[in-house]
Amino acid sequence: MSALQEFVSLLTGTFDNRDQLAAFQAQGVEGYPAARHVNTVLNDRIDGLPENFDGVFMLEESDYTVNGRTNPMPHLFLFTLEPGGRVKLTSYDMPAPYTKETFRTESLGRLNYADLTPSAKFTPALYEYRDGGWEGGSESMFTPVLKFKLWERFTPEVLVVSESMEMNGKRTFGYDQPLEYRRCR
Repeated sequence: MSALQEFVSLLTGTFDNRDQLAAFQAQGVEGYPAARHVNTVLNDRIDGLPENFDGVFMLEESDYTVNGRTNPMPHLFLFTLEPGGRVKLTSYDMPAPYTKETFRTESLGRLNYADLTPSAKFTPALYEYRDGGWEGGSESMFTPVLKFKLWERFTPEVLVVSESMEMNGKRTFGYDQPLEYRRCR
């Protein structure tokens, strides 16, 4: 199995953080969302991929529930193998006419590669294999004063994800501890 195939296999499937939330509840820790990711490889739904295309497009359907309200946050990612065995994640803009509510695997039609656009705001994340897992991330300046930080570690047991937003150097979104996603049983 290639490094890219191994990496993608860790991410493909359905994951949630219910075990982490149960541990937090037992400790009296509050304020973390119930989060779920459904990650689906999409190459077979994209027309016009270049011949010998060796990247992997993935739809990440993320849902975050806080105080009984669920917020969908789908993302389209392209994973590619870089020199030195690193994996690069490039974020793509959501294709028209989809919305965050409709960009879901079950309602997804055919996509055309020529219509897919890399995000101008997101700095691609790079991942390296270390100590039994893949880890990496990136920092992106969404505006001159709004910074997005991403750090992740993926192993067969858990996907650890830390995301934060800073406005003028002050955190406006994010959690003290990374979210821990485990494959749903």
